Amino acid sequence: MADRGPWRVGVVGYGRLGQGEEGQPSVDSEGTLGRRGLIPLQDPPPSFPSPRRPDLVVEVAHPKIIHESGAQILRHANLLVGSPSALSDQTTERQLLEASQHWDHAVFVARGALWGAEDIRRLDAAGGLRSLRVTMATHPDGFRLEGPLAAAHSPGPCTVLYEGPVRGLCPFAPRNSNTMAAAALAAPSLGFDGVIGVLVADTSLTDMHVVDVELSGPRGPTGRSFAVHTRRENPAEPGAVTGSATVTAFWQSLLACCQLPSRPGIHLC
Repeated sequence: MADRGPWRVGVVGYGRLGQGEEGQPSVDSEGTLGRRGLIPLQDPPPSFPSPRRPDLVVEVAHPKIIHESGAQILRHANLLVGSPSALSDQTTERQLLEASQHWDHAVFVARGALWGAEDIRRLDAAGGLRSLRVTMATHPDGFRLEGPLAAAHSPGPCTVLYEGPVRGLCPFAPRNSNTMAAAALAAPSLGFDGVIGVLVADTSLTDMHVVDVELSGPRGPTGRSFAVHTRRENPAEPGAVTGSATVTAFWQSLLACCQLPSRPGIHLC
């Protein structure tokens, strides 16, 4: 691929991911590797084009930005979605795909805390993925829940708040279901309706987020099915939505999509 030159990057959202961490690689105002200088955009995004028009807009705010402005952004720039739960809404997904095709810009989706995304994608592409289940557990203070889940009570030290299709969870836990949404995108044969999400409130997890990914594949000659179970323990400050390792993973996704071809469509990175 020919060198297309540096990308100018704009950021919607200035929380944990938007600011990054001390010493964390970023993309500076000229689109080259640096330590600081990301261009913070207003929330919601300003009208494009502008003198500081970015080549890539990075959303690290809330799924509503993607719902309300994702298609508009794609008219002028490529888009990196930091809230994959937004794509559980079928209307939003369709609008993004249509805008991407029409304006010839890419929709990149950060895999975030999902471990083994590429392996899941390959198994799914080969037709071998039979089931996929993602469990996210942390202290109740780490949840930002909405709707009926916001009123849910934890009767004991460890409570399952939700278990079912990821599509049913995302609207009520938009900031706590992104790993599950990324899994649904990595496994399109199952998608948001076939991938199972489990949300667990565990009072013992005061300083970490725990993500378990369990999948099954085809049966072997003995009748036993292929199976994988990974467990990711991500250190996190008390009450934090984003764990420390997720920040690093997100920045790697940002750097990766700046090097990928900006072809239309939705691409997990």
